[in-house]
Amino acid sequence: MNRKLLELFLTVLFLSCNGKRGVSLDLSQASLLISPAWEETFQNTTETIFSEEIGKRTGLKFDRADVWDTDTIIAIAISGESELYGRSVPARINTHPEYQKEGYRFVHERKNGKDVLWIIGADKRGVLYGIGKFLRTAYMQRGQLSISEDVDTSESPKYALRGHQFGYRDTANSWDAWTVDQFDQHFREQVLFGANSFENIPFQDPGSSVHFKVDPQEMEIQLSKICAKYDTDYWAWTPAPEDLTQKNASEEGLRKQEAFYARCPRLDGVFVPGGDPGDNHPSELIPYLKSLSVLLKKYHPDAGIWVSLQGFNKEKTDYFFKYLEENSPDWLTGLVNGPSSPPLQYERDRLPKKYKYRFYPDITHTVRCHYPVENWDQAFALTLGREPCNPQPFRYTELFRRDVPITDGFITYSDGSHDDINKVVWSQLGWDPNKNVGDIVTEYCHFFFGPEVAKASADGIFDLEQNWDGPISENETIEETLTLWEKLEAENPQLQDNWRWQQLVMRAYYDAYVQTRLAYEKNLEQQAYQMLADADNIGADKAMDHALTRLLQADRKPVASSLKTKVFQYAEKLFHSIGAQTGVAKYGAKSPERGAILDFIDYPLNNKWWLEDEFKKIREFKTEKEKLGRLEFIRTYASLGQGSFYDNISSADAKHVTSKTDDAIDYLWENDGLSRKRLSTQLFQFTPTLEYDELDPEADYLIRVSGYGEALLRANGQRLKPTKYEKGYEQFKEFPLPKDLIMDGKLKITFDKPDEEHLNWRKQSRVTDVWLLRQSPKTR
Repeated sequence: MNRKLLELFLTVLFLSCNGKRGVSLDLSQASLLISPAWEETFQNTTETIFSEEIGKRTGLKFDRADVWDTDTIIAIAISGESELYGRSVPARINTHPEYQKEGYRFVHERKNGKDVLWIIGADKRGVLYGIGKFLRTAYMQRGQLSISEDVDTSESPKYALRGHQFGYRDTANSWDAWTVDQFDQHFREQVLFGANSFENIPFQDPGSSVHFKVDPQEMEIQLSKICAKYDTDYWAWTPAPEDLTQKNASEEGLRKQEAFYARCPRLDGVFVPGGDPGDNHPSELIPYLKSLSVLLKKYHPDAGIWVSLQGFNKEKTDYFFKYLEENSPDWLTGLVNGPSSPPLQYERDRLPKKYKYRFYPDITHTVRCHYPVENWDQAFALTLGREPCNPQPFRYTELFRRDVPITDGFITYSDGSHDDINKVVWSQLGWDPNKNVGDIVTEYCHFFFGPEVAKASADGIFDLEQNWDGPISENETIEETLTLWEKLEAENPQLQDNWRWQQLVMRAYYDAYVQTRLAYEKNLEQQAYQMLADADNIGADKAMDHALTRLLQADRKPVASSLKTKVFQYAEKLFHSIGAQTGVAKYGAKSPERGAILDFIDYPLNNKWWLEDEFKKIREFKTEKEKLGRLEFIRTYASLGQGSFYDNISSADAKHVTSKTDDAIDYLWENDGLSRKRLSTQLFQFTPTLEYDELDPEADYLIRVSGYGEALLRANGQRLKPTKYEKGYEQFKEFPLPKDLIMDGKLKITFDKPDEEHLNWRKQSRVTDVWLLRQSPKTR
């Protein structure tokens, strides 16, 4: 969407939903009536949510009443309830949303001189969701609470299952530092945006994280209690023993599970992944699950057993579905589709209708994951890594609408607070897949940042998503995004302790720092290559000295230090506000992949490290001729003569690559992320597609491929035979291109996928670089 049109859209949207449309109903002096039909504990929960969330934003206090003795009242009732403390509850026919499971309505009624804002829920959850919608759209400022007089909103959810995983474990990049109160508040906020399920990961070693404030076994119980408090489902992600064929493995696993079931006040679902971790054959896993279901029903009769087929090959998958068809077990509630599961539609088609089907999408990671960021510049992948603050409302709206419809709902995979906006987007789309993403994000900003800043901050969130679209060097949005967030930062000091605000502002500074550094370091690399071009005149060793000195200027004369300083300042704030672990040594992150963005903020964005290593090798060559030859190859690696083409396969600025990195992996991870390989070697696809339309039909061409393992190359559909076939990193395969394949000047290169299902993905063949080299007459 054009930025100016987006701003106009959000302005209109903001004015329509912030309580200032038309005539406003002043609720600052309203009394609060809550239906006595619920038990006292839920009445108290409802009053607490309402009073605390409004109180912290307005300073107003609301005490529960049981008489209609004020001119303005906020009344919370059950749909179908005929009256509340003697006054009729607005009623409609029972096909309306407030009569459907989890549905609600809130509507203004003026009668007998009184203004009543009714929040009417079909059930407990419906009431909480109605309160959530009210809080997300009411105008709240110090001493002010109002909403449009003509408000009449009602809805019920499309999907029955709408949840998120919150694993209290050391691999989470913030949650292991949280207290029970922080989880309580966060679960409440998730409910207010439409979530109804939370999944923990129990059985954590109390000594596994230095950040634990609470023993993990105690937190398991507390999270269960929080879910009971808000009437949300409590799930557990509990892998089976990794090898069930080992003696007593099943019995030990069952004993451990039973102890967990016994100590949980509430438990609604147990999800056992078939893989990741675990590699059990279904012939071993199914009996274990059956025994597990007996124990689960003993303590939680309404809870269900769920399983995924993650990592299953065809034989395992066929075995599982054949078992379901022949046995139709009642102990199984449903199937879960997660990363590395068979395709969604395939599983849906084979799953008997009696079983539910849950989606387990990864909305927390950016690379080596279920949904890698599309068109992401390598500089971001190398620095921000796998778990940065990653709001992608447009992208995840598109993915939700593509993948969720054939399921019964979802509990997303998450490993921290950095994907908070993505969770809200999924929760809200779980209510209505056609909701406008602008509405969702603006309500998010309205609720967490306040009505006066909602429009601008929503605009800033969309801009952060645009920052990641395509080559950094061509992205003008990054600078504009920083300008916007700098202005918001300066004008809203009251938000400086808000962790959601902190991570968004930090991202704006981080992105701008990477952009500035990338331009600087790429320019230094080009200057270094120009110095290598003089090697014939000054000698190879001296040319390398000059080139290296120029490359090291990035360390000796760094750029944009003020932007980097701001990133570190916000990282410190986030550590104190929510325990965000943005560095391994500094903040105790579990590993470099777990949100440690500070550890990579200065990762070289040119080939400095690779060149340093190459220069060391070249200095050992015996002859000057060898040295000069290798330096010339390095200098012209990606800078070819006219009529030849080079593509770094997964680079955002690749000119001829038409395929996307949908493999869930898009760059090599080694040495804890500090790989010294050439940058292009770290980017790959398993089976890329490239297209050319500017070839000379009379010329001879050679296709050169770099990568790892096999490269089963086709040119315009015809498999080519190689004249060179090296399989290691930074080695080459070469394929002469027959002229008769390019008579029209066009070429499409594809790669067949080798039969490597037995290999871990890290060992499977991949392509990193492709050259199409026009051969000069003397080399034909």
